[in-house]
Amino acid sequence: MGETPLVPSSGRRGVATPTSYADAGNIPVSEPTQVLTFGPVAFDVPGRLVPLEIKVNVPAVGGELPIILLSHGHGGSNFLSSLRGYGPLVDFWAAHGFVVVQPTHLDSTVLRLRETGHPEAPLFWKTRVQDMSFILDHLDEIEAAVPGLAGRLDRERVAVAGHSLGGHTAAMLLGMQTADPADGSRVRLQDARIKAGVILAAPGLADEYVNHGTIDRYPVNRYTDFSTMTAPALVVAGDKDLNPMFSDRLSYRWDAYTSAPGPKTLLMMHGAEHIFGGISGYDAAETSDENPARVAVLRAMVWAYLRSQLHPGDPAWQHAVAAFDAGSVESK
Repeated sequence: MGETPLVPSSGRRGVATPTSYADAGNIPVSEPTQVLTFGPVAFDVPGRLVPLEIKVNVPAVGGELPIILLSHGHGGSNFLSSLRGYGPLVDFWAAHGFVVVQPTHLDSTVLRLRETGHPEAPLFWKTRVQDMSFILDHLDEIEAAVPGLAGRLDRERVAVAGHSLGGHTAAMLLGMQTADPADGSRVRLQDARIKAGVILAAPGLADEYVNHGTIDRYPVNRYTDFSTMTAPALVVAGDKDLNPMFSDRLSYRWDAYTSAPGPKTLLMMHGAEHIFGGISGYDAAETSDENPARVAVLRAMVWAYLRSQLHPGDPAWQHAVAAFDAGSVESK
C-alpha cells in the first residue's frame, strides 16, 4: 500500500476542551472517514462461561484494512470495561483506516462474574488472551456477520492494544510470560499473527515496592516476566500514574518497556494519570485527570505508530514524533 496522505489537525493541545472524533491535536494524520459500527456479534466458545460478544468498528470506505484488537481495562465502571468502552480511541482509529474489534472479556462488570469463585476470577487473565486468539481464528465468520466487511480485512496486518489489565492481555499476546497461580506452571500465549502492539499503563513487575495486598488479590501479577516479550510494542505511560494500591514505584507502569527486549518504544505522556485524560470513555466519571486534548494527541500517536509498524516505510511515526511535544519518546 502507498503512503497515506497526512494533514495537520486544527485541534489545540494543552487545553481541556472537547475534541471531535477526528481531532488529533497537532499530530499529522490521514483524512478521517465515516465509521460503521456493528455489534454485538456473539460466539459460543467451548468452555467459556458466557458467549463471547464483540463490537466491530469499520471505516465506511476502503479495502485492505489493518486490524486492531482492543482489550478493555478491569475498571469499576458499569460499561467502560466492555465492548461499549474506549469510544475516544475506537472512533478515531476506525475513522483513520483501522478495523477495531472490541470484545467483552469475562471480567467485565456487566457480566457480574468477578465474584463467582471461578479459578480465574476476578481477572480472567488467561481467558482474556484466549478471547483475542479466538477472534483471529474466526475472522471469516466476523466478515460474514458484519454487513459490508467481507473482503476488506488485511489479515497480515494485525495489532493489539490494551489499557491497564488490557495492557497485561496485550503484553501476553506479544510474548510476555507469567505463571498460573493455581499450580505454578509457566504460561506463554503469544499469537504470532499479531505483528505489533500498544501497551497502555499495564501492571508492572512484583518487586519490593509492590503492594502485597493487591498481589494477594491478583496473584497472577506476582509472576509477570517481560523478558520473553519479543514482538514490537509501543508502551504508553503517564508520568503522574502513581497508585500505591499497586506499587510505590512510579516506573511500575512502564516496566513493559524497561524490562522487555527490543524493539520497543516508550511514549511518556507528561501530566497524565492512569486514564490519560479520558481514553476509557467520553465524559468518563473514572477519569481523574480529564483532558480531551491529551486524549487527542495520544490516540494520534498510537495511530501513527501502528501505521508505520504495519506498513514498513510509512513515515507516519516519524512525522508524529517530530510534532510531539506533550511528553517524550525513546526507543530501543
